[in-house]
Amino acid sequence: MRREGPLEFHRRPFFSALLIAVLAAVPLPKLAGADASCGSLTALTIPQVRITNATDVPAGPFVAPGSTRALATPLFCRVEGVASPSSDSSIGFEIWMPPPHAWNGRFQAVGTTGFLGAIEYGDMAAALSRGYAVAGSDAGHAGGELKFADGHPEKIIDWSYRAIHVVTDLAKLVVRSYEGRHPDFTYFFGCNTGGHQALSEAQRYPGDFDGIVAGAPANDRINEIVAYQHVWRASHDDGGRNILPAEKLHLLGQAVVKACDRLDGVQDGVLENPLQCRFDPETLECGAGGSTSCLTSTELAAVKKIYEGPHNARTGEQIFPGWPFGSESAGPTATQGQGWRQIIDLPQPRRTEFWNYFVFNNPSWEWRTFDFDRDLEYANRKVGYVSAIDHDLSAFKRSGGKLLLYAGWSDPILPGGDPIHYYDEVTRAMGGRDATESFARLFMMPGVGHCSGGPGPDTIDPITAIEAWVEKAIAPDKLIATKVESGKVVRERPLCVYPRVAKYSGSGSTDVAANFSCQMAEIKN
Repeated sequence: MRREGPLEFHRRPFFSALLIAVLAAVPLPKLAGADASCGSLTALTIPQVRITNATDVPAGPFVAPGSTRALATPLFCRVEGVASPSSDSSIGFEIWMPPPHAWNGRFQAVGTTGFLGAIEYGDMAAALSRGYAVAGSDAGHAGGELKFADGHPEKIIDWSYRAIHVVTDLAKLVVRSYEGRHPDFTYFFGCNTGGHQALSEAQRYPGDFDGIVAGAPANDRINEIVAYQHVWRASHDDGGRNILPAEKLHLLGQAVVKACDRLDGVQDGVLENPLQCRFDPETLECGAGGSTSCLTSTELAAVKKIYEGPHNARTGEQIFPGWPFGSESAGPTATQGQGWRQIIDLPQPRRTEFWNYFVFNNPSWEWRTFDFDRDLEYANRKVGYVSAIDHDLSAFKRSGGKLLLYAGWSDPILPGGDPIHYYDEVTRAMGGRDATESFARLFMMPGVGHCSGGPGPDTIDPITAIEAWVEKAIAPDKLIATKVESGKVVRERPLCVYPRVAKYSGSGSTDVAANFSCQMAEIKN
């Protein structure tokens, strides 16, 4: 356990000078525990921070701003405010805290989704219901459009990594002031962009959290967006017509399942380890003729390009992993809107606005002119900090931090090969599997989409696992994933620490996790 006492802060090289100054200026007894009402927190003076509201919220349904869905929450103190670490920053944040007598001593920060500037209230409510004090932010802007970045480099920095760190710093102070003591343990949880932010924290601010959960961590952000260009170009003709309609993706997905489903000893419509699948898409080729039961030569060429992923045309270097078998059309029907359709059925490549507003600062920039060598190199020079791809996590390990990563094998937004590539590079940088698994573990989720969804068991509890690892030194050797339909668990399966996979014992129900064990699998990247 690492407690955060004032004398400890100077030994944490990444801790902000802002909060150190605040702690010196605000004596602990002045606003603490039983002497601190929720409303009194507006009196806290924090440099570059404005607390706009602090209110007790009664137990019951809570409807978050901009939502019509009620969240069930216990009694809590809701603090709202704005942080401005730069002259062009405006980071909206909220901090929710149980009454001191109900607090479990833990603090959690939650991440955001995509480029959306909005607080993840559902994740905050989940943490609060567990007894946590919790903080979330809008990452420094409002709305989902990427125009916020145009001419605002400080806002790009806020979204990329600064907002989480700043809000974490100030939230710890507010929690101390209200609860009467520092958190015993600090955690971060995020999926999607939240997973990206999680890895950014481990790399840039290794002392912020004791435990970090990173789901679908899109941390190689620039190359991922390049891959969307590649997929769209591969799947559309010169006139912009989609040459891979839903029925062809469904055909492809079903053929993959038929060829590789039984490799794990269980026929359940899910590939346990897509890297072992040796499906040949050419078996579906039917030449130039049109048919819903085969792929034309043009369609086959497009499919192969998507599986291969983007390469630099000049050097031949792989830019980003291709999409794995099992991600084509996740589901038993062609109309579920899953799989590659999410990145193909678009009028232009996904996240094109990134190039307009983050890179070229030109709303009229024509995406068809994108060059996979020149423009990628320019983007990395200009905004390379947007990505979080440092493989050396030594500082995080030395701080005692624990990192739990998870990702879906059927994820059409972030292909499963990318988190595996990052974890493999971390393993090499940290000196091997044993050294890495002592503080960081990756769990791949067969048949699962982006953070959730897909035909595989997609419900897990990584928070309990990271708590046990941080607080009791019990490292997770597996997570139990469930598939819930109509409120009932219809299937469960163990998720194993990569590169291990779940193996069926040969007896008992294949929907019961106890009938599987985790074993090493041959992984060929």
